[in-house]
Amino acid sequence: MEIMESPCIDICSLDSHDGLCDGCHRSIEEIMAWSRLTALERRTIMASLPQRAMDRMRPPVQETATA
Repeated sequence: MEIMESPCIDICSLDSHDGLCDGCHRSIEEIMAWSRLTALERRTIMASLPQRAMDRMRPPVQETATA
């Protein structure tokens, strides 16, 4: 039996702003489909997670009014 790799770290809370899990940075759709995805699809998502985490740490860009 193959062990399915998962980025879950048991901090399961969806952010209301971006809809991503605060622990693993996956969307609810990705979390729900995880066991049905192919290994390649899971690896592709996992490869994107470090960048998602970095993007979420950046402060939002403040829009300024132009005259």
